[in-house]
Amino acid sequence: MLLAILLPFLSFMVRGKIITGIICLILQFTLIGWLPAAIWAVLSLQNTRADKRTDRLIRAMRENER
Repeated sequence: MLLAILLPFLSFMVRGKIITGIICLILQFTLIGWLPAAIWAVLSLQNTRADKRTDRLIRAMRENER
């Protein structure tokens, strides 16, 4: 989370989203763009975590049906 706030572009790069990381880096080059880039990175990180959590729940529910 700290990485997403301090270095938003690197947060995308670490998660394998290279093109998105480059776009975020370009956005960060402007002083005004730093805040939107940080917000974008944090929201993206939260969405990724929520998707993984949802996938785990779906798998658990399917296993319980059997």
